[in-house]
Amino acid sequence: MKLLFDENLSFRLVAGLIDLYPDSAHVRDVGLLGANDLSVWNYAAAHDFLLVSKDTDFYERSLVFGAPPKIVWLRIGNSSVSETIALLRSQYIVVRHFSEDTTATFLPLGKK
Repeated sequence: MKLLFDENLSFRLVAGLIDLYPDSAHVRDVGLLGANDLSVWNYAAAHDFLLVSKDTDFYERSLVFGAPPKIVWLRIGNSSVSETIALLRSQYIVVRHFSEDTTATFLPLGKK
């Protein structure tokens, strides 16, 4: 299970979560910094990533087009990197089950 972090999230999440989510990446790591949503979506789908974003755009796209990719929608507002890492660590089992569920397309995580 690997995560692709959208540009609205810190690239530092990759290093902070590498033990639980190996092979994860940030869009800047794969040459997609500043890319449009469709390019990020297609890359995540083609490379078997769960796409992690705070944007509603990917959530809405998943409602229309389904998966792949599956979307982890972080509903956390302006959270620090350490708070985001703590959330993804504490929800590891939930994210793993979501990843394995063949019918699920998005997973909202956070306070809202």
